[in-house]
Amino acid sequence: MEHKKLNRLVALSVFLISIAAYLRTVSPTVVFWDVGEFCAAAFSLQVPHPPGAPLFLLVARLFAIVPFVADIAVRMHVISALGSALSCVFLYFITVRFITDWRGVPSTTYDKLIVYGSAFIGALSLTFSKTFWFNAVEAEVYGLSMLFVSGIMWLSLRWYDRADWGRSDVYLLFIAYLIGLAVGVHLLAILT
Repeated sequence: MEHKKLNRLVALSVFLISIAAYLRTVSPTVVFWDVGEFCAAAFSLQVPHPPGAPLFLLVARLFAIVPFVADIAVRMHVISALGSALSCVFLYFITVRFITDWRGVPSTTYDKLIVYGSAFIGALSLTFSKTFWFNAVEAEVYGLSMLFVSGIMWLSLRWYDRADWGRSDVYLLFIAYLIGLAVGVHLLAILT
């Protein structure tokens, strides 16, 4: 199987394992501290504690409207589960990119096992790490914020690969746009 297809297949398996684990263990209702505040603020479109998270609240409100489960808080928790699972996929892609830069595109079965296997293990290590998992199963801003951070990092690597292309500045503009959106979730994305 060629590199691109196999890479995407392994990334899909990372996503499916991550989202299954997170949805299976998602909090059954509102939990303590900021989560209850975010759920209440999103449901009534109010302002939570500073600095606020307007984009997160709007997305949470949209998820609250769609009745795919009975508890409204669980609907909002799904945002973090989805964002965290996609972050793990981006980590997988970033890891494969760095390993292939170092070792080259894998051609033998042994090379494929090293490249895809180590990136798979790294992504699942993030998936099942305690702090990341804890934030992935409740309506907190960190899961969606990590999606923006990992997406911006992956886009920056794509831009680096295509810097010679005449329209490579579209990647930089899109990265700047995502940083602007990410500030509406959490200020962490500014670090990227």
